[in-house]
Amino acid sequence: MTEPGNDGLEPPTPSEHVYETDEPVLYEAAGGIARVTLNRPRYHNVQNSQMTYALDDAFRRAVDDDAVKVIVLKSDAKHFSAGHDIGSPGRDFHASVDRRLMWYDHANKAGAEKAYIREQEQYLGMCKRWRDIPKPTIAQVHGGCIAGGLMLAWVCDLIVASDDAFFQDPVLQMGFPGLEYFAHCHELNVRIAKEFLFLGERMSAQRAYEMGMVNRVVARADLEAEVARIASRIAEQPRLALQLAKQACNHMETLAGKNAGIDAAFGYHHFAHANNTLVKGDYIAGFDGKKMAEKNKRQTGED
Repeated sequence: MTEPGNDGLEPPTPSEHVYETDEPVLYEAAGGIARVTLNRPRYHNVQNSQMTYALDDAFRRAVDDDAVKVIVLKSDAKHFSAGHDIGSPGRDFHASVDRRLMWYDHANKAGAEKAYIREQEQYLGMCKRWRDIPKPTIAQVHGGCIAGGLMLAWVCDLIVASDDAFFQDPVLQMGFPGLEYFAHCHELNVRIAKEFLFLGERMSAQRAYEMGMVNRVVARADLEAEVARIASRIAEQPRLALQLAKQACNHMETLAGKNAGIDAAFGYHHFAHANNTLVKGDYIAGFDGKKMAEKNKRQTGED
């Protein structure tokens, strides 16, 4: 997360974003494995619309390639992802986009409708879409996996983390009950999920492993090799069997109420957006990204 500008739920204003790169996502495929790399290192891979649709393009490319059996989502930056873009020069909140789902354009809308429609498409909708990718997906996580970064990791089938990775959802400080894709109580025991949200503190990779949120934790130097080993082993399995096993597991989660709960929490989230606007004059209230980063540094003793 970076420091927000004056982008609340006010009537539409012209987009003034400036992208720092034309390639917010990199793609390569070899040996049955597609590697999708988040590529906004200057801003710790915060996600704007440009990155979201580039991710969707990369995932579609991997799905359409019959030689690809497994998809790895990774980062070559300092962190896996520091969340949603709420303040970089490339923040394109107001921009019209080439929509992939059956939602109308948010860019020319005012009031609470603007953020609600945008996030139905770009956050909630895309997460559901990526969760159902018919090929196994692995999140290769190092450094910070914060707020919106959690959504990218959680939609993957496996999470392999380095021992220096940490996970955090600090958005209660911004007036929200959690992320738009509220999978917390499926990724964690409910009581641990409450602690994760109420305190907003970092959860180490080791504790995330103990809670069942992470499959494996390895030394940072071994992360890429371990993910490659796991992906190569999965790639030996029959494609249809992999797809059906994934579909069956996802269906079990759906029967357990995962989608229904996420949809309900999305409504709570946007009630918070609207309330922030009424009370604070901005749909993001409380701490901004910069202040939260400073608070994190004080709590952890970082320079």
